[in-house]
Amino acid sequence: MNKCDGMTDKKQLYHLLLSTTLSSFLTPFLGSAVNVALPVMAGDLAMTALTLNWVASSFILAAAITLVPLGRLADIYGRKKIFLYGALIFTLASFLCIWSPNQFFLIFVRAVQGIGGAMIFSTGTAMLISAYPLSERGKILGINIAAVYIGLTIGPFLGGLLTEQLGWRFIFVFAAALGGMVIVLIRLMVSEEGAASHGESFDVAGSLLYAVALFAIMYGFSRLPSLQAGGLIGFGAICLVIFVRQQLKTAFPLLNINLFLKNRVFAFSNLAALINYSATFAVTFLLSLYLQQIKMLTPIEAGSILIAAPLLQAILSPLAGRLSDRFEPRIISSLGMALSVIGLIPLIFLHSTTGIMCIVFSLVVLGAGFAFFSSPNVNATMSAVENKFYGVASATLSTMRLTGQMFSMGITMLVFAVILGNRPIAEAGNPLLLKSIKIIFIVLAVVCCGGVFASLARGKVHNEN
Repeated sequence: MNKCDGMTDKKQLYHLLLSTTLSSFLTPFLGSAVNVALPVMAGDLAMTALTLNWVASSFILAAAITLVPLGRLADIYGRKKIFLYGALIFTLASFLCIWSPNQFFLIFVRAVQGIGGAMIFSTGTAMLISAYPLSERGKILGINIAAVYIGLTIGPFLGGLLTEQLGWRFIFVFAAALGGMVIVLIRLMVSEEGAASHGESFDVAGSLLYAVALFAIMYGFSRLPSLQAGGLIGFGAICLVIFVRQQLKTAFPLLNINLFLKNRVFAFSNLAALINYSATFAVTFLLSLYLQQIKMLTPIEAGSILIAAPLLQAILSPLAGRLSDRFEPRIISSLGMALSVIGLIPLIFLHSTTGIMCIVFSLVVLGAGFAFFSSPNVNATMSAVENKFYGVASATLSTMRLTGQMFSMGITMLVFAVILGNRPIAEAGNPLLLKSIKIIFIVLAVVCCGGVFASLARGKVHNEN
């Protein structure tokens, strides 16, 4: 039996896989369920198109800013501890969302929820990677990532059902109950693992500098095309340069910059993840608006259509993970990225009479593409670093994912701001909304094309190991 980080029997490995897999289901479930409920939330809390975006974006922004510092803390003080605290914060925030009296409270609590989610994201994958041998990583990551897509599959349907029958607040009731189950399982089932970087100091100054830089860049991007946005992005870029210089001189850096400078696989795997999520995350949000505002479908009808992509992701992810154990992850991931491009192209030509089957076809191709990209890309990233960097590597990869998601929503906000202005969705008019959606899909397809080349450029994994 493989012994790793104090886990010496199959039962402990099973308990670890179960608890991390349940948590991997929880966060995407909530995100996809909320996406379906957004039009109803907009009416209930009098939101505009721009403030509505912040219900999703506040979670992403808060998580992205805190992921790397929390991953470093997990490496120093223990991953299970950070994982448990994250589940507690996420569950409490879900409970508070139920009682949101207005849009500002909801957006704030969603940001707190994002911090809890970051504590989960930065530790779950790292715990799995450190517990299982290299030969089984793709398979285990495939199972874990399949749980993500099962959450994405069930989220639109169940979110639509809860919204239509009981109201959107019951989505957060369900999330809080599920979060409570995760907490119990963590407490009962998973023993504490050794801290891989025990005794090293935490870089507080670097963490603050990193948070300021990332916040300024991501928030500035969301404020485009205003003049303030350019200033924020420029300020963030300067802070990021200072951060990199400071990290190169620090004995125990928050983020080992040499992982990017001297590790080609790690660097290009993270770049590929950033591009992939930038090109695909907004799809569900846009199609949810299209189906409910233009096609006039109910939330549950829209949710039933939107499950097509995550359903394929859930089915194919374990297969993609196993394939990446045998063949080069860059080939499988690049094929997945190419399929995503093919899935995005038909959405550029959406109009008010587009058939539902055409949309389902695009979602199926996108789902297959994402499945063949994701688990091989995670396998390549985590296999390119040693154990002491697993927490930071997992957090960095999650940061790329969330930053990509934020960029995807930023592109959406930018186009909405230019074409729709600051008007409520219901008053914007279907022609203008449709025009915005088509422009966004053109941008996403172009971005995704660049991701194919980034994925191919990463180099080999198996030979190096």
